[in-house]
Amino acid sequence: MPSFRAFGRQTLALARRELLLLVVVALLAGSLWAFIGVADEVVEGDTHAVDEAILLALRTPGDRSDPLGPGWVEELGRDATALGGVGVLTLITLASVAFLLLKRQRRAALFVAAAIASGIALSFALKSGFDRPRPDLVPHGSLVYTASFPSGHSMMAALVYLTLGALLARLQPQRRLKAFVLLLAVLLTVAVGVSRVYLGVHWPTDVLAGWAAGAAWATACWLVALWLQRRRTVESAEDAEP
Repeated sequence: MPSFRAFGRQTLALARRELLLLVVVALLAGSLWAFIGVADEVVEGDTHAVDEAILLALRTPGDRSDPLGPGWVEELGRDATALGGVGVLTLITLASVAFLLLKRQRRAALFVAAAIASGIALSFALKSGFDRPRPDLVPHGSLVYTASFPSGHSMMAALVYLTLGALLARLQPQRRLKAFVLLLAVLLTVAVGVSRVYLGVHWPTDVLAGWAAGAAWATACWLVALWLQRRRTVESAEDAEP
């Protein structure tokens, strides 16, 4: 009887892993499909009217220089957009790498650093390739110095927060804690993207594409990490030294 129960537990665990793998692969495929779809529409110019309508809807009627809401809302938007800035994301990444190094997970730390650094390189490559101008309908509420498509803040927020969220979720024993960590990562990613449109520095489709590209890259990196962990090339959560 004990051997039968053990076999049942192993079978159930295998089924859960396979189901999780299918979900992750579907998420990767969906994110890539979303990015390609949005990019195709943007290149053809089919999204311009919708982009303009949404951008102007977030401005006070009769005064395009004034975002909707009181001053504190605009300040909150700048705070949210800073969460996707290079400085903040670099600090969070370095802190995460240092945390893994302190746990003696050196190869995992290297993998996280490489995944995020390559994501940054991909973001700049996509911006350079599409070279879409920034919105000129409204004054920008934040300093900008690169092309518009896809949104770098949105893409990097998705990449960093979703990657680290998935990593932290794997360390939590309870499902509700896993769900909380992942939900927090998603909320931070959404807040950054919405703030970019609210401040007038990105078209809405820039943000959608950034979210899709960032989610696809984070998912791909997560799949690679799982594969490397099973080959014992990268440490898993259970391999940490005390």
